[in-house]
Amino acid sequence: MKMINWNLKNIIVPLLIFLRTSSVQSQEDIKPFLDDFRGTASITQNGISLIPSFSLGDPALIFDIKMTKGRSSFEPDMRFALEGKPWAFVFWYRYKAIQKERFSLRIGAHPALNFRTVNVIRNGFAEELLESRRYLAAEIVPNYKISNKVSIGMYYLRGQGFDDGLKTTNFLVLNSAFTNLYISEQFHLNISPQVYYLTTDDDQGYYVAGFISFGKKDFPLSISCILNKAIDTEIAPEDDFIWNISLNYCFGSTNKRTSKRKI
Repeated sequence: MKMINWNLKNIIVPLLIFLRTSSVQSQEDIKPFLDDFRGTASITQNGISLIPSFSLGDPALIFDIKMTKGRSSFEPDMRFALEGKPWAFVFWYRYKAIQKERFSLRIGAHPALNFRTVNVIRNGFAEELLESRRYLAAEIVPNYKISNKVSIGMYYLRGQGFDDGLKTTNFLVLNSAFTNLYISEQFHLNISPQVYYLTTDDDQGYYVAGFISFGKKDFPLSISCILNKAIDTEIAPEDDFIWNISLNYCFGSTNKRTSKRKI
């Protein structure tokens, strides 16, 4: 594990400059290096992890970025508490192993850092420091597209911790997705219900979850919601029900969009 002093400006300011520069370059270059650059900045009253049964329990700011070249993508996921402390940094590498009209298979892996505040005594004085804990995980994601708006799939993640705390995680999900459900010509709704099985070291649990998003056509802001309910679990914290609401801002561009603007 590693103790660090943290200044949020050291990561936020360079990140915003990078996002702005990359977005402008993607729009101006005829043949950018990346096929796709996009991302989402979200603010929520309760930060919820990739595994929905785990939450920060406080408001959070989340940056989710995706840079694609061919079938490969690099997808940093950076999460902060609103007071400025980092919560988790996840650096995904993902590859589309199979991409058919109806069936797709994605594989991925990431190193990650999870942060927590610890109290230490330095030179006789109490001081708060951030402790970082290292993790490594891999995923496999098959998906079958029933129609343009309906799909079913599975998600499996295996995680391994290297420091004090959680060592082994298995996360198995059965999910479905109903996308672009039009409320009107301008507004649409996406719904993704799922059931999942989770193990953390020697404990296990069964859960149901739902992901809902509401947006407007060609508008960068959207609202999303996560609902998570424990069915039977031994895993702490044993919160029976977790939920949040997020305001999301989407940014970025693709080659295809750039080409259309150039024409």
